[in-house]
Amino acid sequence: MDGPGLLLIIVLGVAFIIIATAKFNLHPFLSLLIASFAIGIVAGLPLNDVVKAVNSGFGDLMGGIGLVIVFGTIIGVILEKSGAALRMAEVVLRIVGEKRPQLAMSVIGSIVSIPVFCDSGYVILSSLKKAIAKRAKVTIASMAIALSTGLFATHTLVPPTPGPIAAAGNIGAENYLGTVILFGFIVSIPAIIVGYIWAIKAGKHIHIDEENEEEGDYEEVISQFGEMPSTVKSFAPILTPILLIGFSSIINFAGWSGAVFTLFQFLGSPVVALLTGVLFSLLLLPKFDEETLNNWIGVGLKDAAPILLITGAGGAFGSVISATPVAELIKSISNNDFVTGSLFIFIPFIIAAALKSAQGSSTAAIVITSTLIAPLLSQVGIDGAVPLALVVMSVGAGAMVVSHVNDSYFWVVKEFSGLSITQAYKAQTVGTLLQGITAIIITAALWYIFV
Repeated sequence: MDGPGLLLIIVLGVAFIIIATAKFNLHPFLSLLIASFAIGIVAGLPLNDVVKAVNSGFGDLMGGIGLVIVFGTIIGVILEKSGAALRMAEVVLRIVGEKRPQLAMSVIGSIVSIPVFCDSGYVILSSLKKAIAKRAKVTIASMAIALSTGLFATHTLVPPTPGPIAAAGNIGAENYLGTVILFGFIVSIPAIIVGYIWAIKAGKHIHIDEENEEEGDYEEVISQFGEMPSTVKSFAPILTPILLIGFSSIINFAGWSGAVFTLFQFLGSPVVALLTGVLFSLLLLPKFDEETLNNWIGVGLKDAAPILLITGAGGAFGSVISATPVAELIKSISNNDFVTGSLFIFIPFIIAAALKSAQGSSTAAIVITSTLIAPLLSQVGIDGAVPLALVVMSVGAGAMVVSHVNDSYFWVVKEFSGLSITQAYKAQTVGTLLQGITAIIITAALWYIFV
């Protein structure tokens, strides 16, 4: 099958994924696999080829980024359980200053969410947020918006968060992870600023019922965690992998050679860099026993499992689509200015935004979108570090739009802030909409400049 019929099959496959996950609560892993087999069979691929495409798509993607995702989640769990995430928050608060509490929460959230899932990050920092609000005499709502938008920006844009890593792997940018991280920071900063501004503007008009209830003082919240790790130990598991990957990218770009540079290229490969981060995170363990060395790491592996399965299934989905005659169909439309011109960067954004709004999960939206657009990129000549990194940014920006009632993060923010549904819509949903629009505008500007 080819032409419009093939396009219709793919659209129906995506529609099935959305309906199955959003309406019938089927896990994205199964919905992606079922859609993969269905598209391959209905499109007329030989049955053996369908199986091969599913297996190779799943396995190839896991071989590229599976360990990176696992190491990233282990680092996140150890930062959470050791109190290192709270130590980082305390350091940022001292640097930014208590006179700008919302800005401090935005920055704290954006740092913590690089290795820690935004849902977990919000729960970890919730008591700190309320204590600082009480101390600075600002509304809890303004602090809630600042924290949630700060967490959300890096969650969707900056590796080693699983979503952006999965997108990079799907579109063949895993070797350009340093560039993806760089542009992730560049694009996330304006998104964080917009979230901060929205927190100031909207937060002062949102008053929560529990606003006047007694909350723990800042010192009390900090003391609950006992003796926290040092600042250097707390930041090392995050900064070390980022610096290693970044320096490796610089070496590749500059074309430097020699034994020392070869060593740093090895250390800067994503798997080795994240493993180094894991080793540094072990320094955060309060003691070396079964609880920390086995159970904490076991939690990290458990957290990684669903992300790995969804990501692998997304790879299978993309592999099946690539095995169909979709390449010929893409070639036939690749002369369209919208596809090949500067407006192309909006295509991943629109797809990801539609998927995010429909089924709720940012990570699932990123994985599905990146698999859908992967065959398109090679056909329209999009290759290389910067263009592929900006495609990841476009997907991530779309995955911000919007967080509402079908998103678990929406409910975490609502419940741990004491917001009503209406207040949560105004705070969280509008905030993420503004962030997503800002991120795609910045991405489009960078695309116009560099591509």
